[in-house]
Amino acid sequence: MMNRLASLFKISELRTRLLYTLGMLAVYRVGIFVTSPGVDRTATRAYMRSQEAGGGGFLSLFNFFSGGALENASIFALGIMPYITASIIMTMMAVVVPTVERMQKEGEQGRRKINQWTRYGTIVISIVQGFMIAQSFKSNGVVNPDWAYAFGGFGFMLMTVVTLTAGTAFIMWLGERITERGIGNGISLIIFAGIVARLPHAIYATFLGIKNQTYQPSEMIMLGAVMLASLAGIVFMEKGQRRIPVQYAKRIVGNRQYGGQATHLPLKINVAGVIPPIFANTILMFPMTLASFFHAGWLQSVQQGLMPGGWHHETLFVLLIIFFAYFYTAVQFNPVDVADNMRKFGGFIPGIRPGKPTSDFIDFVLSRLTFAGALYLSAVCVLPIAITKLTSNQIPFYFGGTGLLIVVSVALETVQQIESHFIGKQYEGMTGADTAQGPVRIRARLQEIPA
Repeated sequence: MMNRLASLFKISELRTRLLYTLGMLAVYRVGIFVTSPGVDRTATRAYMRSQEAGGGGFLSLFNFFSGGALENASIFALGIMPYITASIIMTMMAVVVPTVERMQKEGEQGRRKINQWTRYGTIVISIVQGFMIAQSFKSNGVVNPDWAYAFGGFGFMLMTVVTLTAGTAFIMWLGERITERGIGNGISLIIFAGIVARLPHAIYATFLGIKNQTYQPSEMIMLGAVMLASLAGIVFMEKGQRRIPVQYAKRIVGNRQYGGQATHLPLKINVAGVIPPIFANTILMFPMTLASFFHAGWLQSVQQGLMPGGWHHETLFVLLIIFFAYFYTAVQFNPVDVADNMRKFGGFIPGIRPGKPTSDFIDFVLSRLTFAGALYLSAVCVLPIAITKLTSNQIPFYFGGTGLLIVVSVALETVQQIESHFIGKQYEGMTGADTAQGPVRIRARLQEIPA
């Protein structure tokens, strides 16, 4: 293990990518502590603590996904949620709007157009949410009195909206740069960094609670056992696959024979990844956000009914996770295209006729895998409520749910990308930097293998 960690910095390309990723994440974390103009950070933190003491609500979830930026009244207070919301809209439009569906099938050029539209949608959503956050700052008395006196209410609103929108655009740019020049998915790593950065304080609060006898030792032992079992279960489910055997027929072209090998089609249990819980959280946060700024009676009833921890919220949360698991899997994986590609190259599933029977069989297997994956995601996401019921105390950190899924999934994905770089370098070492020395090096390697 230590040798593998040491070899991370021996490969120049991998070292450059890792340092670039860490540098961009450091820039993001520094920006968390840059306060938006005209906002009193101390007053904002006091207000957020009062909200969390009263049950949290949508502001706690918003603060969770922004990595603590909202409680610091940061320029990154909106976080990456506007980008995720814009991605949800574009994903749904790819199914409903024929123009977007055609662009999605145009390859790289179509994806670039969709990404550009997603960026424009992010800016529009950031302006709307920035106005709501600015109104919240103003109505809850966290505006600096000197600033309010000098620039007035409209000046504060305008400056806050521009600042928060620019902050979200900068985070979006950071995520894209990490994806292009670093390691892993940039957007996921930004959310990952925000969650992990809050763990030291949460661990300290836990030990402080044990010291003050707020939490009983038996509760902590049970909590530790649940944490280990949950981590093991998530890793098992994320790595789990259903491998459908595929046989390729022999083809003779000229004097050469192609095909004839047996392989498999790997189908993950959780094809959609962490997208369904993120989408479900975003959908549930929208009516709660409206209810916080428009004090209509029926909106207040909706807000009370959708408070995290209530059975209304958890039921809708589970249903939305199941819906988005099927929806996102259908968007990302098309059994008809897979069956057609297999038939073009002479592949078939033993016992299944090529064409439509193959696509129906793949869809049959995929539907049941998706249902199992959706139940697994739902179980993990309601885990915090179960832990709270078991311990009879509110734990000082948000263990389980979307945060735990993001941390484990992003870590596994990043490790997989690092492993792919290792494999690529091993092949380069066998073939050599130049083609003239490649066969010589391969023969030398083969001679070293014992008979």
